[in-house]
Amino acid sequence: MSITSEPIDFTDFDALLSSVSGPVLTPADEGYAAELAGFNLAAIPAAQVVVGAACAEDVASAIRYARSNGLRVGARATGHGMPIEGRGTVVISTSRMTGITVDPVARTARVGAGVRWRDVAAATAPHGLTGLVGSSSSVGVVGYTLGGGLSPLGRRFGYAADHVRSIELVTADGIVRTVDASAGSDLFWALLGGRDGFGIVTALEFDLFDQPTVYGGGIFFAGSAAADVAHAWREWAPTLPEEAGTSLAILRLPPDPDLPAPLQGQTVVHVRYTHTGDAAAAAALLAPMRSAGPVLLENIDVLPTVALDAVHMDPPGPMPSADRGCTLTDLPASAIDALLAAAGPQVASPLAIVEIRLLGGRLRRPQRAPNAVTGRDGAFCVLAIGVPAGPLGDQVGHHLAAVIEAVASCSGGALLNFCGRSAAERNSMWPADQRMRLETIRRRHDQAGVLQPGDPTNVG
Repeated sequence: MSITSEPIDFTDFDALLSSVSGPVLTPADEGYAAELAGFNLAAIPAAQVVVGAACAEDVASAIRYARSNGLRVGARATGHGMPIEGRGTVVISTSRMTGITVDPVARTARVGAGVRWRDVAAATAPHGLTGLVGSSSSVGVVGYTLGGGLSPLGRRFGYAADHVRSIELVTADGIVRTVDASAGSDLFWALLGGRDGFGIVTALEFDLFDQPTVYGGGIFFAGSAAADVAHAWREWAPTLPEEAGTSLAILRLPPDPDLPAPLQGQTVVHVRYTHTGDAAAAAALLAPMRSAGPVLLENIDVLPTVALDAVHMDPPGPMPSADRGCTLTDLPASAIDALLAAAGPQVASPLAIVEIRLLGGRLRRPQRAPNAVTGRDGAFCVLAIGVPAGPLGDQVGHHLAAVIEAVASCSGGALLNFCGRSAAERNSMWPADQRMRLETIRRRHDQAGVLQPGDPTNVG
C-alpha cells in the first residue's frame, strides 16, 4: 500500500471552499440539483453539501471536512448508484475525474472515477482491445467493477473485479492511498466485491483483452411464445461452452417510434447471445434457439466489441426504476413456470424487464487475486426492473417481490450490483466468515462510520 497525502483536519466551510478545485454546493446554490442528478429518476437525492471533486486531493479535503464536522460521506460518479445522502451528509461527485490512460503493450487501462465504459471503449477500440464492459456502456467503470462487474463476456473472462491491478482511493482518515494485490491488502480484497464503506475510489487500473469483435446480438420472439422459448432456453443455455454467454428477458416495450416497428408497444421475449470465438461455430451453437417460437426480429452478427450495447439494448437514458435480483443454483422447469405465472406476458405488470442470465464458466473463480465478489456459486442470475410511474407504478414493489418469490426454491444468493437490497439485507449475501472479515476491515479503516454503506442499485 502506498500513501500520497497526509491528513489535515478542518471544520471551517470557507477552508473547504478554498481547498477544493471543483464546485462546493449547498441546497441554496445554483447547480446543486444538477450535481446530484442521476440515472434513476425515481430517486431525488439530497445532501447538506455537495463537492464536485476534480482530483483525489479534492476528495480528501471533502472527507476531512466531513469528519471534522461529524458528517457522513457518500460518493456519486455517473449516477447509477445511490449514495449516502440526506441531512448531515457530504456527497462527493467524482464525475469530473475522467482521465483515461491506455497502455496497449501491457494491455491495461487506468481510469478516473467519473469514466463511463463507453469512454473506455472509445480509447481502447483503436488498439483492438476491450475491458469487461457490462450490458450498457453508459454505466460508470468504478461502481460497476467494485460491485463485481458482470459482462456479457464474463463466462469467457470472469468478473471485471477479477482483473483489477490497482485501486487509488481516499480512506475515511482523508488520506490518498493506492492498494493492489501484490501487497496482500485486505482493503484491496474488500473493495473488489464489497464495494461500499471502505473509501472513496478515485481511480482504477485494470486488464484489457484482445477481443476486437464478438459474434452477438439478440432474437426477439412474440410474447405469446414465452413458455416455449423460455423452456427451450432453459435446456439449451447450460450446454454452451465458456466462449458463449446468453440471457433471456421478458421485455414490456413502450410505443417508442425509435424502436423497430415490430417491437413498438409489444411484450416480447428477447434471447441475447454473445460468442468470443469463430462466427460460424457461434452461429451453429445458436441454431436450436432460432426455431423456438415466432421470430419478430433478429439482429445477430459479428460486432465490433465497442458496439456490445446492441446485445442487450438497455435504455440509454435516465428513467425511473426499482429493481430486485438473486442468483439461482439451478433452473428447473417448475421455476420457469412460476416465473411466467408471476411476470409473463399475460400479467398486467409495471416490470419493464424480467431477465435470467447464464452464469458459470470463469465467473466461478477469481482470475487474478482473491476478492469479495458474491454469487460465484450461482448458475443463473434473475433480475427484475420495474417502473414506479404510470397506472401500475404503485404496484412495483409487489411485482418485484413476486418475481423473487417465484424462484425462491432455487435461489442461492445474489450479485451486489443486481440485488436491489437495502444495506441491512445485503449482509446475508456473503458467507459468515467473509461477512465478518468485511466488517472488520470497515471498522479498521473507518471507526467513526464516516463512510457507512449506502443502498445498491443496478450498475451492471
